[in-house]
Amino acid sequence: MEIPRKDNSIAFRQYVAQQLLFCFFTIHPEKCLCAVEHPDRYAYENRIQVLIVGKGSNCLFDDRGFDGLVVSNKIRDLQEYPSGVFRAGGGIPVDALGRHTARRGWGGLEFASGIPGTVGGAVFMNAGANGQATADTLLSVEYLTKRGEKRILHRDSGELDCGYRWSPFQDMPDLAAITAATFELHRNADAGARVRQLMERRLETQPVRERSAGCVFRNPSEQGAPSAGALIDRAGLKGLSCGGASVSEMHANFLVNRGGNHTSASEVLALIEAVKEKILEESGYELQEEIRQIPFQLPESGDDR
Repeated sequence: MEIPRKDNSIAFRQYVAQQLLFCFFTIHPEKCLCAVEHPDRYAYENRIQVLIVGKGSNCLFDDRGFDGLVVSNKIRDLQEYPSGVFRAGGGIPVDALGRHTARRGWGGLEFASGIPGTVGGAVFMNAGANGQATADTLLSVEYLTKRGEKRILHRDSGELDCGYRWSPFQDMPDLAAITAATFELHRNADAGARVRQLMERRLETQPVRERSAGCVFRNPSEQGAPSAGALIDRAGLKGLSCGGASVSEMHANFLVNRGGNHTSASEVLALIEAVKEKILEESGYELQEEIRQIPFQLPESGDDR
């Protein structure tokens, strides 16, 4: 498969913005986010780095783009088994999975409604909201290594111990992609109503109609600490801007892209640093990013080809 080439940088950026509405990023104008059947083979044959993403909804790419092939995970098969067990492909939008299972009267993934990521991304980050997290219902996770090996981790074997916005996949240098996850849900006749309630709350409290990469900072881990959004709000930083990047007036833990295709990753990073410095100075808390920064080139490892 050929990587589409675009000579018109502005037109290409507009295309990318249409494909990934919620993202902050720029990509090299001569490379395109695309889907290929065998990315590992393609990368090997062309001696280029490959980065596999879901929707890229919490990714911030370098202003130079990514020096390789960005592949979108499109594994979207879904199987339902007895007793509320669902096996979902890593490329399924987690929002759609949460709504689908809730409509069928199964609880456990209601929180996912409105989250603009995929099942693979939700597992990788242990995404969660409103007292629920992805890992709460995980039975197993299937993944692919950079060498093309298929592997699986099981909850019953203690291999899926996760934490707040953390999973063991974040410490796997050989991880290529999460291909599927199996969930064990519970009967809940109110799951559909809960989904609608959470969606209404998101619309009222989060800038879902603006471009953002979701919550930028993790909440502090200290017992009884305020949320990251509360700390930023108390510091009076809502509306703080750097170029086209701005702290949301609706929810302080969201940075929104007000500059469209002219907003740069460096502007977003400068705003992140300004917020971190102010919070450290004002309250003593050292905020940590939740969004994923994608460098121009991936770190070298023994498996890179």
